[in-house]
Amino acid sequence: MDINEIVKEVTKNVMEKTSAQAASGPRVIKTGYDAGYAQYMDHTVLKQDTVKAALKKFCDEAKQYHFASVCINPANVAYVASQLKGSGVKTCSVIGFPLGATTAMVKAVETAEAIKNGAEEVDMVINIGALKDKEYDVVYNDILAVANAAHPNAIVKVIIETGLLSDEEKVAACTLAKKAGVDFVKTCTGFGPGAATAEDIRLMKQTVGDGIKVKASTGINDRRICDEMLKAGAVRMGTSKGIKIVEGEIEIKPDDCEKCGKCTSKCPTGLVTITKQAY
Repeated sequence: MDINEIVKEVTKNVMEKTSAQAASGPRVIKTGYDAGYAQYMDHTVLKQDTVKAALKKFCDEAKQYHFASVCINPANVAYVASQLKGSGVKTCSVIGFPLGATTAMVKAVETAEAIKNGAEEVDMVINIGALKDKEYDVVYNDILAVANAAHPNAIVKVIIETGLLSDEEKVAACTLAKKAGVDFVKTCTGFGPGAATAEDIRLMKQTVGDGIKVKASTGINDRRICDEMLKAGAVRMGTSKGIKIVEGEIEIKPDDCEKCGKCTSKCPTGLVTITKQAY
């Protein structure tokens, strides 16, 4: 076989394998529109290169679907607040984001300015290094400075960055947030490792009790994941996938099918062909 035939044969084999992999890859199914999910959504756009056109798009979507808030960086608060005015959708600003490594005074000033510019909710990042050093007075005072700057004009959500913490540290962070009188504890920034998990939501909720709410953030990509977080105790979702969740789009992977035997006419994943003898 000459070189041309070799290249042709190899190319054919590779392309056939690629096509087969694509065919067996993730697919999207729709479980049905449900407006009830909108109330949980903090429609989130926090990338460094976010431009006004993107902000307006997120605001328009949030108003159309009646989401809880649009979550943005402090520099974008005034513009977003002007776009959302009178809609019932809140303007949410992150604070000390994404590292949490600014001082308590800087976070308090940032909070006050965000509220002055129209923020009705603030999501602050704790001093993670101080938490790991067990400098609990530093962490507490850091959270308290933001809470004092925000209340009663805005609610406060405290991001503990679960992907960097042990379970013991998660409990400590939530305990300090509760003592500081905040409104929510929140899992992740989306700029660190890991994502929200049902296990973390349950642990956080168990720690803070009924008086404080829990926000799941990062990795809330479809309704199935959203349902897991709601069942675990979260009541807000930090995500850019709120529309997909309301619309009921779910991404299904081939290994998601457990051949459970519950399908009698049509597999909801579309991964198993049902026949009368299937199970």
